[in-house]
Amino acid sequence: MTITPRAGAVALALGATLGAGVFTGFAPAAAVAGPWFLPGLFLAAVTALCCAFSTADQHRAYPDAPGGYAYIRNQLGPWPARIGASAHLVGRAGMAAALAGMFGAYVVPEHRAAAAVGLIVVTAALGAAGVRWSTGVSVAAAGVVLGVLALVVLVCFSVAPPENPAVGGIGPAAGGPGFDGVMGAALLLFAAFVGFERVTAPRGGDQVFSSRVLHVAVPVVIGVVLLVGVGVGAALLRQLGSARLALSPAPLRDALVVADGAWLLPVLAVGAAVAAVSSLFFVLASARRTLVGLTETGDLPAIRAGWPLEVVGAALAVGAVVALPPSTALAVGACGTAFYYGFTNASARVLLQEDRTWPMRTACLGLGLSVLLAMSAPATALVITGLGIAVGTGLLGLGRVRQPVG
Repeated sequence: MTITPRAGAVALALGATLGAGVFTGFAPAAAVAGPWFLPGLFLAAVTALCCAFSTADQHRAYPDAPGGYAYIRNQLGPWPARIGASAHLVGRAGMAAALAGMFGAYVVPEHRAAAAVGLIVVTAALGAAGVRWSTGVSVAAAGVVLGVLALVVLVCFSVAPPENPAVGGIGPAAGGPGFDGVMGAALLLFAAFVGFERVTAPRGGDQVFSSRVLHVAVPVVIGVVLLVGVGVGAALLRQLGSARLALSPAPLRDALVVADGAWLLPVLAVGAAVAAVSSLFFVLASARRTLVGLTETGDLPAIRAGWPLEVVGAALAVGAVVALPPSTALAVGACGTAFYYGFTNASARVLLQEDRTWPMRTACLGLGLSVLLAMSAPATALVITGLGIAVGTGLLGLGRVRQPVG
């Protein structure tokens, strides 16, 4: 079967996108916004769409640059690039930890931490060995994950929910969660959309898609994830209520159990495993790409072999698994990624007109929304992200100063 470029782009992006945000993100979102977390999903989708437009235009302007770090450096200078790179690495570590934690929660719930660490180590080893996630594999992975999610939604809406499910402390009497709650949920659910760089800014050796293809594929990807997110979120809210959802480490599993669908748990585990592995491949490869860019510009020492960079990326992810609860890891991943996209949108905003295929106002909107979402992160995640960015930027700057001149 021949796969058209547009279908291939959509499949590749979905394979990198449908992961922790969809499988676990609704629980912490319900914790901050109660039953009002779904409006945050739409805001997250708009932010992701603007960020995807910016990265697509920047890759078109700098096709040989190693990712967003290099885009920021070319347009804004070295220090904003170091801050952006630090934010990206913090975000990748958090997202990798959230994906690995999702794998543990759904596939090996009795040994979550060990399974999470093992998945990161194996995936990093495969990446170091040069394993690539091809278009055909991405099509199969996306099909499996979408099929499993559709089955969960169908079961949840086919079976009546328990009578008077708890909705938590946020409800009509409390007047809703307010602006802060919805924005916090939007930040957490932003994690459900951030695999689009798999096609908007492909690595060297990956398939490059024309702007004509991306003008269709990018909105389709964001739209599909939005529809899936609305369906899954509504199904979880129907079966669990916001209070129980907020406390669940594996909400899709718990919703199936409540809906008398426990017999489908092995199928759900397969879907979660495929989603975790597919997305984690992209996350670790993205971190490695930023590290490569840092070595090429001298912000990190030059390394001839590729495997040490895989080790660094995997070590950051394992550290996040060990140090952070899964919900906090997801929040840190989303917060760091949002700060990173603030810088990438800022650099896309100053691209020359001939380098654009999308209006400049999308980069301006993406810049504002990215910063707004990042600042809406839960306090703990915001502090951890800020410290990580500060330490990373300081180390990169110090490393540069210590290198011999000439």
